[in-house]
Amino acid sequence: MKLRIWPLDLNGEVADGVSEVRLWGIDDDDRRVLVLDRSFQPYFYLLLEEGFDFPSVISEVDAQASPLSIVTVEREADKKFFGRPVNAIKIGCTTAKECVKAGRVLAKIKGVKTCLEDDLRLASKYLVDHEVNPCGWWELDVEPIENETNARVDEVYLAKSPPKQIALTETPSLRILSFSAICYGTKGTPKPERDPIVTLSLATNSGAVTQLVADDSDEAIIEGFVAYIRNFDPDIISGYGINTSEWPYLLERARRHGLQLHVDRGDGEPHTSVYGHISVTGRANVDFYEFADEVPDVKVKTLENIARYLGALKEGESLPIDDTEISKLWTDREQRQRLLTHSLQTTQSVLKITQTLLDFAIQLSNLVGLPLDHVGTAATGFRTEFYLMKQAHRLNELIPRRTRRPYFPYAGATVLKPKPGLHDNVVVLDFKAMYPNIMMSKNVSPDTYLHEGEPVPPSGVYVAPEVAHRFRKQPKGFYSTVFTSLLTAREELTRRLDERRVDDSEHRVLDARQQVVKVLTNAVYGYAGWVGARWYSRSVAEATTAWGRATITRTIALASEAGLKVIYGDTDSIFVTHDVEKVSQLLERVEDELGLEIRPAKLYTSVLFTEAKKRYAGLLSDGRLDVVGLEVARGDWTDAAKNVQEAVLKIVLTERSPEKAVTFIHNYLRDLRVRKIPYRDLIIWKTLTKPLAKYKVRAPHVEAARLLLGNGWELTVDDKVGYVITKGDGRLYERAVPYQFSSYDELDLEYYEVKQILSAAHRVLAVFDVSLDDLKLQNPVDTSYK
Repeated sequence: MKLRIWPLDLNGEVADGVSEVRLWGIDDDDRRVLVLDRSFQPYFYLLLEEGFDFPSVISEVDAQASPLSIVTVEREADKKFFGRPVNAIKIGCTTAKECVKAGRVLAKIKGVKTCLEDDLRLASKYLVDHEVNPCGWWELDVEPIENETNARVDEVYLAKSPPKQIALTETPSLRILSFSAICYGTKGTPKPERDPIVTLSLATNSGAVTQLVADDSDEAIIEGFVAYIRNFDPDIISGYGINTSEWPYLLERARRHGLQLHVDRGDGEPHTSVYGHISVTGRANVDFYEFADEVPDVKVKTLENIARYLGALKEGESLPIDDTEISKLWTDREQRQRLLTHSLQTTQSVLKITQTLLDFAIQLSNLVGLPLDHVGTAATGFRTEFYLMKQAHRLNELIPRRTRRPYFPYAGATVLKPKPGLHDNVVVLDFKAMYPNIMMSKNVSPDTYLHEGEPVPPSGVYVAPEVAHRFRKQPKGFYSTVFTSLLTAREELTRRLDERRVDDSEHRVLDARQQVVKVLTNAVYGYAGWVGARWYSRSVAEATTAWGRATITRTIALASEAGLKVIYGDTDSIFVTHDVEKVSQLLERVEDELGLEIRPAKLYTSVLFTEAKKRYAGLLSDGRLDVVGLEVARGDWTDAAKNVQEAVLKIVLTERSPEKAVTFIHNYLRDLRVRKIPYRDLIIWKTLTKPLAKYKVRAPHVEAARLLLGNGWELTVDDKVGYVITKGDGRLYERAVPYQFSSYDELDLEYYEVKQILSAAHRVLAVFDVSLDDLKLQNPVDTSYK
């Protein structure tokens, strides 16, 4: 029989000594199904040295076949490696684990240069070889079989044919469950071996909202959580930060109670998978914190900031509790309801974020080829690499091994020194896929690179400026082929988008996919210079940035010739005064001379540049504040400093009045002196990046952490330490104490005025010749509270 399946998860297993790929998904009758495919043969390649023939190497392999569980040995004469034809032997083994073992042994045979693709997981090779992608519809021949695996599904099938991707774009009806937990610790960051979960909230896309609350023990919370998941049977479980917080905590708390967290469809527990994420077999566990970088407009990626940006929190709403209040609120039974309400609001915000970003996540998974629970956790380089692996397979290119190599820096993109001050009516002109287009037009690719001493081919070469790296003009390189397919796909998606109404469901899917194509296209350039890349090539990265610098330099010259004032330039964009006619002429000249498309990307009614590169703020034409590189956009300053700087920026950009900004600062400082500024806004948060014993420098957060440790608190790497600076004459680290151990009356308000608030404000106002003395209150800090 034919089965259509929309896969959620796949994993490789060994059953009766044979490799088995398990496909978990939803069929077109809305049933949850499991397909067992036992036909896929694990394999790898032996790459031969030049001058060695197949027979002698094959003979050596055959002699060792039996003890190494080798079942097939095939000659491969049509493979390429970095674009060059090579001789390779395909070795099939009983299991993926045996491939790794055989590879280590056979690599030592005389005539074998290296082993390739023995370091790929079975499920990865299955996806690549069959050219199928998760989060899309597959069709395959199956036969029903008995459910002997304890799988919590409606049907189990045995595959009778390889899967084929089919052209259906509609996503099935997915059951989604979001959750978040609050843990109670009296000695710092809660630790699962000691501190209980006090409440856990769940929300589903069916409209159900549930809250589990601890009484004397969190055992009932864990049991209730497992029961709820097994009853609702979600396809997708989502959270915000759950891969590093909730899941590890739940697993440890379950162990402490002698419980098992059987929440997957294989009747097992969540487990750590290949990219460090938590995998829940048969379901997609998606941590949307790992997609926060896809929202570049939000600089500090807190749940509240992301939720507000995506509309999951309405104007005026907030998540009212911060971590500093949890233990106090839980202990105070009259205040506990605030904490429970906060937990519910948090989970509901996570569900709304899930529903907003899920289309993007699904399309990213489908295009890249990594399963939905993998693709968010995987770094950009790994996402790019998996996509390249699929393209390589189609081109008969063998996949290089991942090897360790040292990092050697090279010259990067052009970043101009900005013209400090306030500028009106500024347009940002952005090259459309500048680096990908350069790489295509110059055929820049690892397989077209001409090494030193290699003769120039008849087709000729492109020579990069400054670095003089050479690339063959013909044939078309691997990267050029990939870029062509991506850019063509995006143009087609854009065309189809224009034909759909915005409220059309297909419009939403198409828009998410074109965003994914854009992200992936821009990532391929950076991948070439990533030392962890299989297709790493420093020459490719150096040459591309060299051509990029030449492009920006010439564009700046053309802008000046057109009579436009160039205010700033960064990587693939320039900031110029917005003269509609002159800008239009510039766009035409750039395209005619450089063969690249440049277009307006942002329009600032006013923009403020500091003296430093990559640090500016502008007021967009729609009234939004766009901040790059300043304290407002960073997580390592007090909220007081960030709040003041943001307010100052809004004043000078909207009202154009440094004087009003100075008045605002004076008023803020007066409020600080009479303790009207919330104490929590004065806490400085820093993360411990290594064990305390390994810190050589006596930094304030380290000394605060040692005080916590001395008072019975437990701290580990990645814990956040919140500290304040108290009065005294000692060095800063000697006056840093945990915020829990201090009070407003003990704070060094002069430090907060000068080093935090005035420092952040002066970075903005210095360009107006406002001095630090102008910002200070004339009378000294009054340390008494009246």
